[in-house]
Amino acid sequence: MKETKMCTHLAGGRLNVAILQETMRKELLNLLQMCEGKKVTIWDEWLAGPVGLVAQYSLLKEHEVADMFPLRPGSLPTISVNHIIFIARPKLALMDLVADYILSLRSKQSTSVEFHLFFVPRKSELCEKHLRNRGVMANLSIQEFKCDIFPVDSDVMSLELQNDFRENYLEGDPTCLYNSAQALRTIQQLYGIIPRVYGKGNAAKQVWDLLCRLNKEEQGVSPSGANTACIDQLLLLDRAIDFTSVMCTQLNYEGLIDELYGIKNSTATFPVQKFLSPDEANPEVTAGEKKRIILNSGEELFAELRDCSFTAVGAALSKKARVIKTQLDERHNDKSVQEIKQFVSRLPQMLANKQSLAIHTAIAEYIKETTDSFEFHDTIQCEEDFLNCIDNEKVCSFIEDLIAQQAPLTKVLRLICLQCVTGSGLKPKVLEYYKRELVQVYGLNTWLTLCNLEKVGLLKPQTGTRQYAVLRKTLHLTIDESDLDAKEKSYLSSKYVPLTVRLSEHIAKNKGWTGITDVLGSLPGPMFEELQSLQPRMMRRNSISSENSSSIENPKVILVFFIGGCTYHEISALRNISQQEDSNVEFVVLTTKLINGNTFIETLMEAE
Repeated sequence: MKETKMCTHLAGGRLNVAILQETMRKELLNLLQMCEGKKVTIWDEWLAGPVGLVAQYSLLKEHEVADMFPLRPGSLPTISVNHIIFIARPKLALMDLVADYILSLRSKQSTSVEFHLFFVPRKSELCEKHLRNRGVMANLSIQEFKCDIFPVDSDVMSLELQNDFRENYLEGDPTCLYNSAQALRTIQQLYGIIPRVYGKGNAAKQVWDLLCRLNKEEQGVSPSGANTACIDQLLLLDRAIDFTSVMCTQLNYEGLIDELYGIKNSTATFPVQKFLSPDEANPEVTAGEKKRIILNSGEELFAELRDCSFTAVGAALSKKARVIKTQLDERHNDKSVQEIKQFVSRLPQMLANKQSLAIHTAIAEYIKETTDSFEFHDTIQCEEDFLNCIDNEKVCSFIEDLIAQQAPLTKVLRLICLQCVTGSGLKPKVLEYYKRELVQVYGLNTWLTLCNLEKVGLLKPQTGTRQYAVLRKTLHLTIDESDLDAKEKSYLSSKYVPLTVRLSEHIAKNKGWTGITDVLGSLPGPMFEELQSLQPRMMRRNSISSENSSSIENPKVILVFFIGGCTYHEISALRNISQQEDSNVEFVVLTTKLINGNTFIETLMEAE
């Protein structure tokens, strides 16, 4: 039943993401069926969560998976099964763990066991060579589990690449670009060729060139997949063109949950206390307990709240509470037998709504504890000043105080990086001052992190033009509340609109980059527009084939691919544009990873 529910909420948008989930699920089940009999799976820990979005453990149990273990150092209990299956990414460190397990189990097991390794999403010759050198290849059958995209929601898909931005920009490893190009091939096989392609940034251009090369190599192979073009336009955006949107604190409901508690594979973890009734609450018992909450559009209330500014969440919850109370109070009215039957049939849904309301009220209370603090208000005020180009030329006293208090390093670095990107660099004296203070307070290891931030362009000395100031005015990135009408206020969760969202909006309303080419020239990396020819057998969906079609029944679908990660604030802003009355576009997001400022900075930090 759970499986069906997952598919239902994934099929809610104009692009049926459930097709992707079903394809990946079949791929996994076919691989499992090749191993007849009782089996155990040993998972790369990073993959266990994302693959759970494709196939849950209950489904794997139906296919004779007796148990699941994480792939980590240590030994397994003695297992009496026919097959042991390792499911892992092609990483050398993981291959060492696989080899250790095989050698250990081979010496312990009395019965014969077959070992299998499923590479996700594809094999690596280097890894195979490493396993050969460890002397375990003879015992191992190797397959590919070609799962390169994971369905997050009806309008969000992610490649869930762990350190893609770091690997590409710091370590010079372009594997993530190849994985991105392959993911686009998967999308086009499932949903048809995308006729119009736009892009901005170095990584965007590299992914597009790779995709073109892969398509040429496959020309001899008969095309497979959809007969209709379900997606009208593709916009490729390199994360490096817009660091500002990542460094800001997200102020929409879903974004704040991610900022404060972290959302992993549509699941967030909270302390358990506020979810218990007064009778159940026992501080000694519940102190360390956590509650896992699944967050996706399958839950009606969360779908309503997730894109709201957090300041509007309280009012929305109160309104919902009144509606539920009114519905439940109907049972006290005099009713005919027919009306009672109708009420009873609606009762499970009402009780589910009541439970949902209790959960989100508890989450809102947790968030409010942080958002009501002076420190949070000061942080937001500091960010707003930088975004409006106020005082971003000198040393910020708030940042100085945070360093003196030894606040978490990620928080301090986020603000310094925000000051830098909004000022198009820091004055050399200011940059040197921050570096000196950070190294003195947080230790010498911080110097390596600062070097990494400089290498990717998050920290740099000020030179030449102020690109951000120009972009801010030209593309209206910051908004004065006094200039907004009520309709606009309702869909803005922050006074800042991400640059990536403004570019997506421009592409939706205009034919290409026309009108903003000069402004975009100040951003790093090339800008491009391409037309992909449809195969003869492919028809454009409905009436969208006409260039100027503005049919309200058939809004055009634009796939926005964030290469290097995407925030929930950006997703919310794109959804809000789609939901405006005069909008004739639906955005679908594809990203290499769902990120926030903290997780992004952490991937660039050097371990202690």
